[in-house]
Amino acid sequence: MKWFTLLFDLLKVFLLFTGCTILFYYGIVWINEEYNYYRRYDEPMGSAIKVSTTERQEYNWFDRLLFFYQNGE
Repeated sequence: MKWFTLLFDLLKVFLLFTGCTILFYYGIVWINEEYNYYRRYDEPMGSAIKVSTTERQEYNWFDRLLFFYQNGE
């Protein structure tokens, strides 16, 4: 009789774990589908201005590393 309660408790934990895993998986799939068609690269509306410049400057690797540490870019 003791092994039956142990087996029943293990089955409950397994079903709870499986159910939570499936719920988490389908939640992630739903969020992915929700943002799959999010158009983040469209032209901005209104009075937005362009911040970055198109001209490229040549840096050596040390100057570029310092720039990355200072600005995070």
